[in-house]
Amino acid sequence: MTRGRPISYSPDEAANAAMQVFWARGYESASTRDLLEAMHLSRSSLYQAFGNKEQLFLEALRRYRESLLGRLVRRLEAAPSAMAFLETLFRETAQEAGSDRAALGCLIFNSASELGQHNGLPSQHARQSIAAITALFQQAVTRAQAEGDIAPERDAAALASYLTMSMAGLRTLLKSGADAGQAEQAVELLLDGLRR
Repeated sequence: MTRGRPISYSPDEAANAAMQVFWARGYESASTRDLLEAMHLSRSSLYQAFGNKEQLFLEALRRYRESLLGRLVRRLEAAPSAMAFLETLFRETAQEAGSDRAALGCLIFNSASELGQHNGLPSQHARQSIAAITALFQQAVTRAQAEGDIAPERDAAALASYLTMSMAGLRTLLKSGADAGQAEQAVELLLDGLRR
């Protein structure tokens, strides 16, 4: 008897390659052929390692969400203040105008926009990812209130939703080609609204 052929690819690299395809093309438009070519896998290897396209998308979205939130949590923890974290995050995003990164948008917001009205696990996981971003923003708002930068009587949950919607709108504007001036002006108005 011969042993099965050993796995000759990196599951991490393959999953990250799939994530790039979904990020650039969206869930519906990413064909199995696109995914196989990017991952350098045969159809049977894809199914063996990741299951079907839906399961692969869920894994890609999970990786993206955990990577993004991990970076943001570390930045929030290291920031001199929560308001400084928010100011830097939104201003840096605005400064991406015209870049390849801006043209891609955010996989979470892209997926929520594409799948939000659908049923099924992809749309459910996209909504859960939005909720995770909002929870992070609520942590930042609560800390900013404790630090005296946001009025304590303001509703932290409502402000967190406002920040999520603002970031989603900013990412959409940048993806559609808004210039840095427009984006930076919008961010300054957003930040002024937080401080009131």
